[in-house]
Amino acid sequence: MALPVSRPYAAASTNRQGCSSVFKSIRSVCLVAALVGSVWCSTAWSQAAAPTTRPVRVGFICPFSGGSQDFGNSARLGAELAVKEINEVGGYLGRPIELVARDDKATPDEGRKVAEDLVLKEKVAFTIAFCNTGVAMKALDVFQDNKHLLLVPVATGSAITAKYPADKSYVFRLSARDTIQAAFIVDDIVKRGFTRVALLADKTGYGEGGFKDVEKFLAVHQLAPVYSARFDIGVKTLTEQVAAARAAGANVLVGYTVGPEFAVIAQARSEARFTGPLYGPWTLSFRTVHEKAGAALEGAVMVQTIIPDLSNERRASFIARLTRSAGGQSVSSLMAAAQSYDAVQLMLRVLFQTKGDTSGDVLKAALENLERPYPGVVTTHDKPFSLTDHDSFTRNMVWLGVWRKGAIQFQYPEDAKRASVIRRKEPA
Repeated sequence: MALPVSRPYAAASTNRQGCSSVFKSIRSVCLVAALVGSVWCSTAWSQAAAPTTRPVRVGFICPFSGGSQDFGNSARLGAELAVKEINEVGGYLGRPIELVARDDKATPDEGRKVAEDLVLKEKVAFTIAFCNTGVAMKALDVFQDNKHLLLVPVATGSAITAKYPADKSYVFRLSARDTIQAAFIVDDIVKRGFTRVALLADKTGYGEGGFKDVEKFLAVHQLAPVYSARFDIGVKTLTEQVAAARAAGANVLVGYTVGPEFAVIAQARSEARFTGPLYGPWTLSFRTVHEKAGAALEGAVMVQTIIPDLSNERRASFIARLTRSAGGQSVSSLMAAAQSYDAVQLMLRVLFQTKGDTSGDVLKAALENLERPYPGVVTTHDKPFSLTDHDSFTRNMVWLGVWRKGAIQFQYPEDAKRASVIRRKEPA
């Protein structure tokens, strides 16, 4: 029986000819990867003394229920796939990786509670966590105060990696922060000649931070929103606000919120007959947004770190494996899944570099001085962090995606042509 494929991924595969030859190539890539991994693991085995089967316990926190469960469960699927593949080839020196997962329910208090559970009670080796900025911010000091390494694979709020000076911080991020995304959005708006911007954001820490970032980058171009509004998570309609933006003369709409609320904005844009384009950060790409907004989402533009594209064998192979691994589940966010997969795989490399030492200071130093590039699904991470920078992405590493006929595609054809070229982090 064929496994279900969420529409954005399915559309990418049906728009190409010669799929069978592509997947033959994918199998070859997987075989080479397995061989490389075997050589690497064999070398590590020869250097190790008295291996043990005691698992390496890794904390994992994301929202598996509540309003953000669509991308929280996508992140979990990516992390679980990485753990499965690692354990199939022997784990870390024969020690299986064990994901100790907790549901933060997209609630800051619950996020802090489960963070304390993992760090203080479960005493996991390190933690990969958080989809929501507000949840992360509430829990950060649990990791920092206990010198416990935290790698954030999804949440993008700029404040997450700014709360502590990088040289003293145990907080790292493997997603594109909002200052990058907001700047990218504003630059494209200006490039297309739009000058009258309406800005709608939710009242969470994520929405407020994104609102300020967009305002800041508009000011760089001597622009300011002609209309702005805040709203609560769970809002049912924003038609009145979008109509007010249209009356104020706005010719482009920027939203900063999560998936369900983006569907509300898209529907309001249609109902208010707002003809200008809709822009947003990566959360505009969730499959659930399209399920709820349908045709009202056509032409909406968002920032992405990965866009389905069979011309890139590494990404195509990942999407095929993720779809199989998901079984009957749908994958709402490819980005959340891919970045979480990369986070687990990257930390395995770090374990080999530290020879299994999981103390916070040693893991921190290893991430800040990664000895070998990690060829990830999203990109190749070559020196992703340093003593002064705990964000792995720079602006050259993101793309603009657009909703077209129910699928996420590249906004610009020239980007699609360059997608096979791996973009590495630019030096500071």
